Amino acid sequence: MLRKMIVAAIGGTFLVVGVLMVLLPGPALIFIPLGIGILAIEFEWARRLWKWAKEKIRGK
Repeated sequence: MLRKMIVAAIGGTFLVVGVLMVLLPGPALIFIPLGIGILAIEFEWARRLWKWAKEKIRGK
C-alpha cells in the first residue's frame, strides 16, 4: 500500500507538471510520458494507456 502511494505521488507529480508545461514553457513531451510510465508500475489504467500510446507511436 505504501509503495502504491509513493508511485502515485511521484508519477502524479510528473504528470501534473507535464500538463502544466503544455501551457508554460518546458519539456512537456518528456514529463507526461515519464509520469504515465511511473504510474504504470502500479496502476492498470496507466498500463493500458502506456501500451496504447506505444502502439500508436509504432503504428501497429
